[in-house]
Amino acid sequence: MSPAPRLILVDSVIVDVVLNVESLPDRGSDTLVERSDSFAGGGFNVMAAASRLGLPSVYGGVVGLGPFATIAQEAMRREHIVVATAPIDEVDTGFVVALVEDGGERTFLTSVGAEATLSTSQLDELDVTDGDFVYFSGYALLHESNARALISFLKRIPPETCFLFDPGPIVSDIPEALLDAVFERVDWFSCNAREASLLTRTFDVEVAARTVRGRMNHGGAIVRIGAGGCVVAQSEDLSEIVPGFSVESVDTNGAGDCHVGAFAAQLALGRNPIESARWANAAAAWSITKRGPATGPTLQELQIFVG
Repeated sequence: MSPAPRLILVDSVIVDVVLNVESLPDRGSDTLVERSDSFAGGGFNVMAAASRLGLPSVYGGVVGLGPFATIAQEAMRREHIVVATAPIDEVDTGFVVALVEDGGERTFLTSVGAEATLSTSQLDELDVTDGDFVYFSGYALLHESNARALISFLKRIPPETCFLFDPGPIVSDIPEALLDAVFERVDWFSCNAREASLLTRTFDVEVAARTVRGRMNHGGAIVRIGAGGCVVAQSEDLSEIVPGFSVESVDTNGAGDCHVGAFAAQLALGRNPIESARWANAAAAWSITKRGPATGPTLQELQIFVG
């Protein structure tokens, strides 16, 4: 009997420190913050979305030891996410300070930590099976040691293992050679309309999806278009718009991560890609009706929402 599928995330789990301010402070000033929050972010959002929808998640990245590592590990424990590697004690988990102005503009300051020290030997400890799903984002390729280990890792996982990739907003910063290596192996490439445009230099989302798919050896490309749903291209000649769900948006933070995690969970349930995309659209829509970064629904909540 084959083992149950899992989502194995070999990306970064960091901590988001969100500070709400009226406006960016002047240089050298001392500004009182109206409200602040600290919570696990990064790849955690993808795993939480998948786990809540019935796809067990494993974190194959690195955590450190320290106050931020504690926040990250507690969050993963609450979502029943397995941490596959022992923490390293030389450094804490990294964090991002997000200054959020009243108008919604966000300014980020990132402090890199243990998550940037991923090595080939750590990835060798992961027992990846044919039925598993492997995921990492473009952020994971910005650290030289991580990128080297991950590209080598892609060559070693079983060919039947489903590999999902999201370039993220830093798509233009990813070296072309690394993107080529991703395209050679990826099964599902998921990005938003802006990222697709940067990759393909077209604002036509269907053309962009088909162009991205044309760089892949197999699988499909997904371009998320917000309230409009997403475009799914399963060949470079054919694409389909999968409609979204109309909701009143409260907080769109993490919606893309939720979509990726939900899509993997639906594939694991045996749904075809178009059905999986529809349910992922629903999960992402549900998530933006709640405030916070990891607000994906449970399977029961999603089924009620879809109706």
